[in-house]
Amino acid sequence: MKSIPLVRLAGVIAGVLGMSDLAGRAAEAPAKAGVGSPPEVARHMEEWRAAKFGMFIHWGPVSIKGTEIGWSRGAQVPVEEYDALYKKFNPTAFNADEWMRVAKDAGMKYAVFTTKHHDGFCMWDTRQTDFNIMRSPFGRDVVKELSVAARKTGVAFGTYHSVTDWHHPDFPLTSPGGSVRRPVSNLDRYDQYLRAQVSELVLNYGPLWVMWFDVPQEFDARRGQALIDSARKLQPNLIVNNRSGAPGDYDTPEQEVGKYQADRPWETCMTICQQWAWKPDDRMKSLEECLHTLVRCVGGDGNLLFNVGPMPDGRIEPRQVDRLREMGAWLAKNGESIYGTRGGPWKPGKAIASTRRDNVIYLHVLRWADETVRLPAFPQRIVGSSVLTGGSAKVSRDGDDWVVTVPIADRKSIDTVVKLELDGSALAIPAMRADRGPGVKASASNVYQGHDEFSAESVFDGDRQSRWATDSGTRKAWVAGDFGTARTFDRVRIDEAYSGRVKKFELRGRDGGEWKTLVSGTELGEHFTASFPAAKVREVQLDILDATEGPSIWEIEMHEVGKP
Repeated sequence: MKSIPLVRLAGVIAGVLGMSDLAGRAAEAPAKAGVGSPPEVARHMEEWRAAKFGMFIHWGPVSIKGTEIGWSRGAQVPVEEYDALYKKFNPTAFNADEWMRVAKDAGMKYAVFTTKHHDGFCMWDTRQTDFNIMRSPFGRDVVKELSVAARKTGVAFGTYHSVTDWHHPDFPLTSPGGSVRRPVSNLDRYDQYLRAQVSELVLNYGPLWVMWFDVPQEFDARRGQALIDSARKLQPNLIVNNRSGAPGDYDTPEQEVGKYQADRPWETCMTICQQWAWKPDDRMKSLEECLHTLVRCVGGDGNLLFNVGPMPDGRIEPRQVDRLREMGAWLAKNGESIYGTRGGPWKPGKAIASTRRDNVIYLHVLRWADETVRLPAFPQRIVGSSVLTGGSAKVSRDGDDWVVTVPIADRKSIDTVVKLELDGSALAIPAMRADRGPGVKASASNVYQGHDEFSAESVFDGDRQSRWATDSGTRKAWVAGDFGTARTFDRVRIDEAYSGRVKKFELRGRDGGEWKTLVSGTELGEHFTASFPAAKVREVQLDILDATEGPSIWEIEMHEVGKP
């Protein structure tokens, strides 16, 4: 099969998505793709960026065990047992059309399927190894069926392909987790094997929306770029992420919303539950968590690749389907504030996010702390306002702030979307913080390599995208905040960036006198909350008395008595 001509290829992708108009509008502020990305790739990136929302799918024989794909090989599941699971894999309820209908119903514009994870098992009819789906009792080419179904349904189709292969004898590392080095290996020969597989995917299942590489381990930038170049000889506008060993075209923050970044494309990859592969009774994110994740990604000028892990019988778990369709119902009404937009001008925080296109800003109010929302002003005038989610809004200027008011009856519990029309380009406004911070003077015993990005101020700035971090190996540390005047607090929330590191802590407060303990404990975790007897303090200090590794905190929120 010959490579598809570039002109036809671009037309196929744009036609499948119906994204031409969206991409054109988003391209008013074009992003920088990867270092050295060809012009045809940059043009495709505009369509990719306009799409905003995609489905990630991790699936394979490991779903029989309910453990994590790849990583559980040689850990929770012995290698011999793991590698033989495909002999029992017969997902007769698999329906590629149904999967893609779910993606479309969710408002997702593209899907990325795991063709081969780190365990080396291939989900297509590859000629390079017998360790593939055609040798299972199921015996059907899953990748082929999905690629056909995606295009039929109007969803762009991309492939995930692990650079690492802990099953292949020529790859230098093996399980568990690539921590064991083989006594004999041949990386050059494995490199050729990998390129041959990537060529099969591009030629037999393309044109591909994206090639999503992962965990390069032994691959450096030279090998990674050579892998990209070989794929682009077959599909010149192929988009590639940053996990081949080379920089690629876009960044991929994992299991967290990326920070605001407008100069290089990015895409958060995140699970709808906790595990990438299916796990029985796995905790699923609420609708609020799902939508807030999407809105904050887009508000940060990124995309969201949201993962489902289908069950061993071939179905996407019904409760996950229901949640995705809830997201789709919201997008059907409010999608103009997501698709084809750029992030900003106000950077996402805990309370708000914003998106923009042309002369319009979409203000997403995720949390109402007061009766109004105050935001830093800009030179352009706001000449019109409405509430996309229903109702009315009033916008006024108060000094250096815009003040946005929405009646209580018109506020939505998850996201109130206010549409602001300007007398000039919204894309011309420099990105800015949504607030000026609470005016807390902060300090810490240690800051990771002295970088301002991880300073003490980050834990009191009200911004979930910034964090205080300490140097590797730190076991004890403190971070403190001075509010300037005494305030009365009765509750605290502490968000640990790396859950489980803190093993003993104490939160103390004082008002010019001696420190008093407000809260103490043995663990923090992702969202620690605690109440305590009302205490009037000017300063608070979190003492981390024991940690397994350098502590890092997203935010410390002190609740002031009498405030909502």
